[in-house]
Amino acid sequence: MQDQIKHYLLIIALIMALLDWYAVITQKKRLEYLAKPGVLVFILLWFGLKAGFSGPLIWFLLGLFFSLAGDIFLMLPREQFIPGLVSFLMAHIAYIIGFVASQIQINIASLILMVIILIVVGRLIGKIAPALSRSGHRKLIPPVLIYTLAISVMVFSALSTLVGHQWAAGPALLVSGGALLFFISDGLLAWNKFVFPLQYGKIAIIISYHAAQFLISVGVVSHF
Repeated sequence: MQDQIKHYLLIIALIMALLDWYAVITQKKRLEYLAKPGVLVFILLWFGLKAGFSGPLIWFLLGLFFSLAGDIFLMLPREQFIPGLVSFLMAHIAYIIGFVASQIQINIASLILMVIILIVVGRLIGKIAPALSRSGHRKLIPPVLIYTLAISVMVFSALSTLVGHQWAAGPALLVSGGALLFFISDGLLAWNKFVFPLQYGKIAIIISYHAAQFLISVGVVSHF
C-alpha cells in the first residue's frame, strides 16, 4: 500500500507539471498559482517517502525545498526576482553538497568537463552581462554572476558522476541530464528576460525546468 502511495505521488507531480504547462501556454494565472508549486510539493513528498532523510539525501531534499521557494517567489503577481534567485542559489548549493557527499571523483575526464562548462558559461555571461547593463539592471550583474557560478558547479558535480566509479550508469545519466536541463532552463530564462524575448520561451523554460527536477530526483533516489 505504501509503495502505491509513493507511485501515485510521482504521478500527481507529473499531472501538476502538465497542468502548469497548460497554464503557461493559455496564460491562466490562477491555475499556474496552484500547479507550479504543486509539482515540487509532490516531488518532495515522493522523495521523502521513497528515499528518507539520512546522509546526503537530506541535501537533495533541501534543494527541492529551496526550489519550491524559488518557484513561489518568481510566480508572485509582483515577481520577487532577487529572493527567487537566492532561493535557487541555495538549492544549487544543497545539490552540490549532496553530490560531493556521495563521493564524486576528480580525474582527467572531469577536468575536461570543467573546461567545457567554463567555456559555455563564459559565452553566456558575455551576452547576459552587457544586456543587463543596457537594460538598466547593472545592479543585478553581481548576483547573476554568483548564481551562474553556483549552477555551473552544480552541473559539474552532476556530470562528474558519469566519469567516476561511485555511481552506476543509469542514475548518473539521469542526474547529469537533469543538471544540464536545469542549466538550459536558467539560460533560457536569463536570455528571455534580459537579452530578448524568445518565441515559446516561457513554455520551453518551464518544461526543461520540471524535467530537470524529475530527472535529478529520480536519479538520486535510484542511486541511493
